[in-house]
Formats: sequence, C-alpha cells, structure tokens
Amino acid sequence: METSEHQTVALPMDAIKLAIQKGNKAAMRQLLEELQPYDLGQIFFRLNGVYRRQLLDFLSPEKIAELVEEVEKTEQLEILSALPPEKLSRVLNRVPSDEMADLLEGLEEQKVQTLLKKMEQAEADKVRALLDYPGDTAGGKMTTEYISVYDHYTVEEAIQYLRQEAPTAETVYYIYVIDGDDRLVGVVSLRELLIAQPDVPVREIMYERVISVPADMDQEEVAAILGRYDFLAIPVVDDENRLLGIITVDDILDVLIEEAQEDIAKLSAVSRAEKEVLASPLASARRRIPWLMLLLFIGVLTSKLVGFFEDTISRLTALAFFMPMVAGMTGNTGTQSLALVIRGIASGELTRDKYGRFILQQASVGLIIGTVCSLLIVGVLYGMENDLRLGIVVGFSLLLTLLIGTIAGTVIPLLLHFLKVDPAVASGPLITTLSDVFSLVVYFGIATLCLNFLL
Repeated sequence: METSEHQTVALPMDAIKLAIQKGNKAAMRQLLEELQPYDLGQIFFRLNGVYRRQLLDFLSPEKIAELVEEVEKTEQLEILSALPPEKLSRVLNRVPSDEMADLLEGLEEQKVQTLLKKMEQAEADKVRALLDYPGDTAGGKMTTEYISVYDHYTVEEAIQYLRQEAPTAETVYYIYVIDGDDRLVGVVSLRELLIAQPDVPVREIMYERVISVPADMDQEEVAAILGRYDFLAIPVVDDENRLLGIITVDDILDVLIEEAQEDIAKLSAVSRAEKEVLASPLASARRRIPWLMLLLFIGVLTSKLVGFFEDTISRLTALAFFMPMVAGMTGNTGTQSLALVIRGIASGELTRDKYGRFILQQASVGLIIGTVCSLLIVGVLYGMENDLRLGIVVGFSLLLTLLIGTIAGTVIPLLLHFLKVDPAVASGPLITTLSDVFSLVVYFGIATLCLNFLL
C-alpha cells in the first residue's frame, strides 16, 4: 500500500501505540471510530508486526472488512492471515462478494477453497458465481449486493424492504424492479421512491427504459457507458435479461486507473506484471528483454540501411550531423500521434467510422508541422553555414519524415485496434524505432538523389 509523506489527516500513531500497549479499548474506540478506511490502512501498515496483530484484536469484523476493501491484494492476504479462524470467518462474510472474488482470483485452488469454506454457504455461493466470469468483464466486476423489488410491490412495501436490505447493499440510490421470472423490467431512484404516495405500485413510477450491460461485456466498454450516462451504478443481465448484479461507479474508477496504468506500461514497453516499482531485478529484466531484443533487431536493420548510403555520407559528411535531429523529430511526432489515438479510442470518441477522417486530419497536422520545421531548418542552416542548398535538402527531408512519422503513429495503432489488438502495444519505443528506419531511408535517399546538386 502506498504511503504519503503529506497526509491529509494527521494520524494519531503515538496515541494508538500507547492505547495498544495499555490495552485501553475505550481509547482505541475513540481514536479509530471516525477514521476513514484509507486512513485506517495507513495506520495499519505503518505499525510493526506485533502492533498490527494487536490492532486487529481491537477492530470489529466490520472495520476489518472495510480495511480489506481499501488495500491491495497482497496486503489483503497479509491482514487475513493475521486473523484467528473465528474472526477470519466473520470478516470474510462481511467483505462484499465482488471484493472477495477479486481477492480469490489467481490464488491457488487449495487456498481459494480454504477461504470459501470459512464463509457462510450463501456468501460463498455468491463468490463462486462471480469467479465463473473473467475478471475483466462486467460479470467479473459486478457485485450481488444490490436492492431489487418485484413490480407488484407498492411504494410502502418497497421502502420496508429497502430498510431491511440497505445495511448490506452496495448502493441504495437505485432500486431495480424485476418481474416474477427475475427479469429486469425497470428502475426507480431512491428520491422518487421517497416522494411517491405509499399505496402507488412501483411499476407506475419506475423507468422502463433501463440501460444495462451483458455479463460478458469488457470492463472498458462498461466504463464508457457509465461515463456516457453519468450513472452511479449499472445493472448486469444475462441473455434473457435476468438481473445478475450491478457495477458501481467506484469499481469503474478502479478499472479506469488500472487500464491507464496498463496503457502507460505498454507505451513504455514495460510488462503489466512489472507494475511494481521495487520488483525483482531479474524478473524485471526478463520481462523487458523480449521487447528490447525486437528493438535491437530493428536498430541493427537501421544501421545496415545507413551503410547503404556510406558513399553519400563520405562525399558529404555534413549530412551525418543532422541524422539524429531528423530521426528524433520523426519519432517524437509519431509518439504524439500514438498517444492521441489511444486517448481517442479509450474515451470512445474515435470510432471506426471516423478512422478515415482522423487519418486525413493527422496527415494535415504532419504536413503543417513538417512545413514549419523545414522552413525553420532552412533558415538556420543558411544563417549559420551560409549553405542554402544543404538547408533545402535537409528541410525537404524533414518535411517528408515528419509527415511519415505522424501517419505511422496514427495508422499503426488504428490498424491494431481494427484487428481487435490492444493499440497500446504499438508502444512508444516501437513507433520511435520504426520512425528511425523510415526517416533515415528518406533522409539519405533524398540526399543521394540530390548529391550532385549539393556538391
């Protein structure tokens, strides 16, 4: 869990340690009562092992469940392993089913079954049902702690049921309406329920046009829909429109953060598994080597291509001075276009019907940027070296390479997305290296064609 040197809330570490040493439950209750789960997690992981176990003895199962929800998976397992069997069972039963499913996902089967056996049968069955769905789908992200009422309920009956179920529900702002076959037929907000007359049937005040998602929908698509409609939660249904669960906005925020971190990692050619900053050096190197080997191969190819123009360089050595500038500028424009494409796809703004227009737009951008930069380099070379011909050749080469780099940074990720491959794999280093190849071939190719003009 991350710790910050700049806490938004002053954490009473010394007072908590003193209360633990004295076994003062009243003082501990007063210190911990109004702490947010995040702050409680900060306190827990700043204590050493002995104090941590004693702190868990003071905390109620409800508080520990809140703490488990707040921290990362490895820390969740650390907390649970420190609990005695009886308390562990009570804590597991209070952790939301979706959080438990996330916690168990990827663990050894024996460990999964051990934890499930410590839970009440009904709670364990909910978690088992969620584990059947891939973790990156709507089914894998949904929770079964929601409130639904039958369409024949009156408002008064619905409110009474709401009072009964609210303590364990993930959210109470939306009440979903189902028919006798558990099919989703409507939704009513808490506000509408409270202002309606008690004897009015729920079906008369519900919204029948319910936005829902199938259980197998990808989590990124779910995030886009929630963002589009500004919902606090969205229902998940099966093929027959039966209500399976809901996905809340806080879970989607976690998805967006996770996806952003993955895209950043891929743009840097870093493996998703290497997201931990202090990962093992050997493991970190092993994950990076395949990417770097590919880039090394392309780099060798680039060197060979430059060798084909050895005669041109030997006859006009000034060309070599501008080679890093041309290659670097081309890579930069390609990476900028790549970032723009990924952002557009992630936000849903860049759809397939807009590909052609977007490519033309980026080509125009590359042409404008190339023209400005080429005119600038012509002026610089003429002013510094008094060599207009060299400036024209370098400037024209730069114009073409910047145009090519921009188009490559646009077309490659769009092509991958069209082929249903994550466009973030067209990472920055890959685009930059490919741009080096294109730019150097164009640069020295034009210089070779214009060699007599230059000499």
